[in-house]
This record gives sequence, structure tokens and C-alpha cells, in this order.
Amino acid sequence: MSAEHATPRRVPHVRWSTSRRDLLRQGAVGFGHLALLAMLQDEAAASALPKRLLAAAESSAPKSPLEARAPHFAARAKRVIFLFMKGGPSHVDTFDYKPLLERDHGKPLPFEKPRVQFAPTNNLLKSPWSFKQYGQSGSWVSELFPHVAKHVDELCFLHSVYGTNPAHGGALLKLHTGSDNFVRPSMGAWVTYGLGTENANLPGFITICPTLAHGGVNNWGAAFLPAAFQGTPIGNAAVAADKAKIRYIEPGQTPREVQRLQLDLLGSANREHMGQAGPDLNLEGRIHSFELAFRMQTQMPEIENLASETAETRKLYGLDDPITTNFGRQCLMARRFIERGVRFVQVTHSNAEVQWDQHGDLKNGHTKNAREVDQPISALLTDLKGRGLLDDTLVIWGGEFGRTPTAQGTDGRDHNPEGFTMWLAGGGVKGGYHYGATDDYGFFASQNKMHIHDFHATMLHLLGLDHTRLTYRYAGRDFRLTDVEGVVAKDILA
Repeated sequence: MSAEHATPRRVPHVRWSTSRRDLLRQGAVGFGHLALLAMLQDEAAASALPKRLLAAAESSAPKSPLEARAPHFAARAKRVIFLFMKGGPSHVDTFDYKPLLERDHGKPLPFEKPRVQFAPTNNLLKSPWSFKQYGQSGSWVSELFPHVAKHVDELCFLHSVYGTNPAHGGALLKLHTGSDNFVRPSMGAWVTYGLGTENANLPGFITICPTLAHGGVNNWGAAFLPAAFQGTPIGNAAVAADKAKIRYIEPGQTPREVQRLQLDLLGSANREHMGQAGPDLNLEGRIHSFELAFRMQTQMPEIENLASETAETRKLYGLDDPITTNFGRQCLMARRFIERGVRFVQVTHSNAEVQWDQHGDLKNGHTKNAREVDQPISALLTDLKGRGLLDDTLVIWGGEFGRTPTAQGTDGRDHNPEGFTMWLAGGGVKGGYHYGATDDYGFFASQNKMHIHDFHATMLHLLGLDHTRLTYRYAGRDFRLTDVEGVVAKDILA
């Protein structure tokens, strides 16, 4: 018989002894177990998805413009703290002792006053404060600064700084940006442009309680540099330091993974827009600010919380004294920022009542101001040195100009950009050193004159930056902090 006609083999019929109803009843628990396993597997996959997306997004995020960069040559300083005394502290009443000013009190100035003056002044006015010599260097310091006086052998005094503008607005802009009549990048922006930051989760340039007057945001702005290099303000001069916070730094109820997804969507839309409309520095700056704000949530709340500081440290900075607590907190915050990698921190002493602008009531005004800052500044120097940070941190102290040795009214001094004192500490400068000098009465810089451009060139040099190479092309020409001038004061280098 052929194969196709073969009789099919019969399969024996198997009779089940369990009914369908019994099978469902006996297997019900097993079905539930299988369903539970499936649900748990789906939940685990769902919870892992945002974390995978977060890791992938962070690994593929655009390179930060603030990434640390090597200096032009070996640097003596890695970072800067600028203690800015807004209003113009009087050099002849603080760190530039003039015996002839005391001797000739009430007499006319024996030489011509500047051709351009902010306001008329009268005869010579001696300092209301006595001076003493301190340290091995024998540096003269007035009784206004008894705490800072203990550090004179670590300070490098610049007695011959001069500017070009007798008005606050122009002088502030000159000091901060190198120009008193054009919008230019601030020196903090130039420093971060040249060196970047050492902490990707914090801004490279922070300004604590800055003044909003006399140039305002331009004093910490980036102008035509990419916006990432501008300063991040914490509060302002009208806000008490303990109330000066980065707003909205706490994420609230939104999980970090969801924030990441939202940020990616926003960044994608913004980049798509730039792809169609062309490059936009302002939009790129906003994209970077969003990314930085996202990362700042991990570190900024901890930095702003001083609970980890010891009672001894708090007392050192004067946080237990209502007179010194405000500026003391600012100085302590500056230390906390620079030890975490922020490149440039500015601390501003300014208030609407007095400032350092004593056209009258000199004795009371300068006494109040010095009392507020003397102990905190001393504490900052002590703290930095104790932590091994002073050697590579450049501390700068000064205002936008000095004040005249001649009287305004009977008990005040006018603005004087013709010659004044600033001082430096740490960061590779000679301690207990005095560079330059003003004349016998303190009106004009007369020896080793240091223009603001020279000061900026010297600061950049200490940071390992050649001021002639630190340029940015804009509107068809190369710009720099020192414009087309600037000479490094190499005599002050340690």
C-alpha cells in the first residue's frame, strides 16, 4: 500500500479527571502571583527609566564654557577675593601716613590742585586719628584698623594707585571694568574667561551684596563676553547678609529626574531655535544659566548654611557682634566659596546711610565704617592662612578712589582719584612691602605711579595671565581688560 493511502495512526484519547472549574479554582493563587511579578517588573522598569535618562543627559550635556583652563604661565594665585569699600576710603586716614599733613593743618596746599575736581576744597586737614608702626616692616597704620594692623607683614601696600574720574559712577566702572565711559566686561568676568572655574556646580564669579548704584550690574557684568562669565549676585547692598540668598535654589516638590527631563526639553527647543535663527550669545547664556542653576542645587544650600562652622570661627569673624556680623558673614561666605573652587569672589561694604563717602562728618563716618570691617577682614586673613589658602589666594582691598588731604567744609574730604592706597595679600605678593608713594600731603601719586590699567595687568599676571594675550574679538577689534595700556608692577612679586 502506498504511503498516501496508509491508514492514519490513531492517538489514544486521554480523559482528564479534573474539570475546568476545578482547574481554575486550584490555580487562582498562581495566576495572582504571576500578575504580581509582572506588575513589579513594570514598576521597576519605570522607576529606572528616569535615572537612566538623567545619567544619559548629564553625560551628554554640552561642555561648560566655565571649564577650568590652564594659565598662560605659572600662576602665583589661583583665585581672588576682592574686598570693595564703596565710596572711597581716605588713604591719608588709614594706611598712608603723612606727618606734614599733621604739621601744616589749616594751611593752604603749597601746590596746585587738580584741574578737574569733583567739588571745591579748602585748606589742609590733618587726620583725626593717630598712626602707629606695626610688625617687622614697621608699617604705619591708623587707629581705625587695629585688627588689620596685626597683618601688615603679610600686606603689600600700593600707595600710588590713580584713576581718571572723580565721580563715583565713572570711578567704579574704571576700577571694575577698565573703562569709565563704555560698557566693558568686569575684571571678574575677564578672570573667569581666562581661567574658568574649579567647580562645575558653582558659578566662576560671585559678588556678595553688591551695590546697585554707580554702574550697578555693569560692575559685575560680562558685556560682550559670553554671558556665562558674568558675576552671580547674592543679595545686594540693601539686603542684610543673612538674608542674601540665591532665590529658588531649593527644588521644592519637583524630583530631580523630572527637572532633568524638563531642562532637556527646554534646551532642545532653544537649540532648535538657534539652528534656524543662527547663533545667539544671549540665548546660549540662558541655556548655560539653566544648566548651572540645576547643578547648583547640590551645593549652594550647604554653602549658604553656616551651621557647620565652629563657634570659634563665628566669633573670629564677629558674627556674635551686631556691628561686625553683616560684613563678617560676607567675608566668611567668601572663604567658603573660594575653598570650593569659585575663581573670583567680590565682597562689597556699602550701605545707604554712610558708605565711605565722607564729604562731611569724617570722624564719625570713617569710624563707623572701619569698625564694621576691621575685625572681619583680619579674620578672613587669619582663616585663609590657617587653612593653607592664603598662599594661592589673592586678597584685594580698596575703593574706587581716595580722598583729598584738603578739607571739604570743616570736617570732610572730597573725592580724590589722583593718588590713593590699595593693598594686596597672599597670592604671590611681597608681604610688608610698600610700593609707590603719594606726595608729602597725599594728593597726587608721585613715585612708581600705578594706573588702574597697571593694577589690572598686575592682578592678571599674579593669576598667570598675560594681559596682552587675554583678548576677545568683538565688533571687528580685539578687546582686553587693560585696553591698550597696562604695565605689570614686577617689584611687588614675591
